[in-house]
Amino acid sequence: MNIANLLTSFRILCIPLLVLFFYLPVTWGQTTAAIIFAIVGWTDWFDGWVARKFDMQSRLGAFLDPVADKLMVAASLVLLVEQHATIWIAAPAVVIISREITVSALREWMAEYGELSAIKVINIAKFKTLMQLSAIFFLLLAGKEETMASIFDHSWLYMWGYVFLYVAVGLTLWSMMIYLQATWPLLNAETPEE
Repeated sequence: MNIANLLTSFRILCIPLLVLFFYLPVTWGQTTAAIIFAIVGWTDWFDGWVARKFDMQSRLGAFLDPVADKLMVAASLVLLVEQHATIWIAAPAVVIISREITVSALREWMAEYGELSAIKVINIAKFKTLMQLSAIFFLLLAGKEETMASIFDHSWLYMWGYVFLYVAVGLTLWSMMIYLQATWPLLNAETPEE
């Protein structure tokens, strides 16, 4: 266990805290949940920087880092879908979570064939993550609203949250297509008979 892996583990341990504060029946609960989410998002960048800068990259870190990201994003999206109960959040959440599962499965499949380099992280995926984190932060910070019409009437936080969310969905689909294109020849190849 090195510092980078401890930071990644800290991000995973923050998920129950985020859920707890999200549901606390106090006025500052959801704001605290948003702040926890922001800290975890910043720590995502920081633990990667620490691992590269101080040569602390490890197999455990390579496994835990994307798991921590996906768990935090998925948990937060589920909370937002439950809170808003609207297709305007549910549909993007389904797209984002489905993409994460698909790309994770693709990575696992490519690793089996020793072709993990075919699905290395691309810049579009990094920007997608930034948009996801921004959207979730703004929507958590904004609190409760019931309808799409009220979003623009009552809070600029909702406006930016939705803008970032739909940009993230576009980038989510775009990056998934790039990964599928890169791996399609390998996926489509016949397995040699033993």
